[in-house]
Amino acid sequence: MNVYKEKTIGEWVAEDYRTASVFKSFGIDFCCKGGRSIQEACEAKNIPEREVEIALAEAVMDKAEQSDIDFKRWPMDLLADYIEKTHHRYVERTIEELKPYLTKICKVHGDSNPELHKVKQLFFESAGELTAHMKKEEFILFPHVRKLEKHLNDGSSIEAPHFETVKNPIKMMMAEHEAEGDRFEEIARLTNNYTPPEHACNTYRVTFALLEEFENDLHRHIHLENNILFPKAVRVEESFNSLN
Repeated sequence: MNVYKEKTIGEWVAEDYRTASVFKSFGIDFCCKGGRSIQEACEAKNIPEREVEIALAEAVMDKAEQSDIDFKRWPMDLLADYIEKTHHRYVERTIEELKPYLTKICKVHGDSNPELHKVKQLFFESAGELTAHMKKEEFILFPHVRKLEKHLNDGSSIEAPHFETVKNPIKMMMAEHEAEGDRFEEIARLTNNYTPPEHACNTYRVTFALLEEFENDLHRHIHLENNILFPKAVRVEESFNSLN
C-alpha cells in the first residue's frame, strides 16, 4: 500500500497533526477539502507531488527525546543559545501559526462552543507577553549570562550590570513564567485538556493539538531556565562576588 496514494489529506492530519503545517505551507486546504488525495490536491495547484511527500516524511520523522540530553552539564552560553534557537524560535513560529487557526475556529464554531473565544483571548494575551518576555531575555539577561560564562572560563572582568545582580532579572523572568503557566492551566481547563468535541473539524483538532504541544514546549522551556540556567548563573555570580 502506498500511503501517499491511498490516504486522504484529512486522514493524514487526523492521524498526525504535525502534517497540517506541511499542507498549509503548500497552500493545500486540509479542512474543508480534506477528502482529496495528495495527488488530487497537487494536480489542482500544480505542485510537485514528490515535494509534498518529502515534506510529510520529514514532519513525522521521529526525533531524539530531549530527556536524553544532560543539559546540566552544558555551559551557560551554550544553553542560552539552545533556548533561543530551539524554544524562542518555536514560540515565535507557532504563535503565527496558531493565531489564524484560533480566529477561524472562533468564527465557525464560536456560537456552539463559546469557550473558544476565551481560549483565543488567553492565547493572544500569552503571545504578546511571551514575545516581550523573550526579548528581555535575549537582549538583557542572556548577554549577561554569557559574560558570566566567559568569566568562568578565562577570568575576564565583568562590568556591574545596570540591574545590579543577575537575581533581579531572574526574579522577574520567573514571575512571568509562573503567569504563563497559570494562563495555560486555564486554557487546558477550558479545552478539557485539549480534547476536541466530536463535531470538530480538522482545523479545530489541529488547533487543540498545537495548543497542547505549545504548552508542553513551554514547560520544557521554563524547566531549562528555572531549574538549570538561572541557578547556575546565580552560583557563578556569587562565586565571582566572593572573590572581590
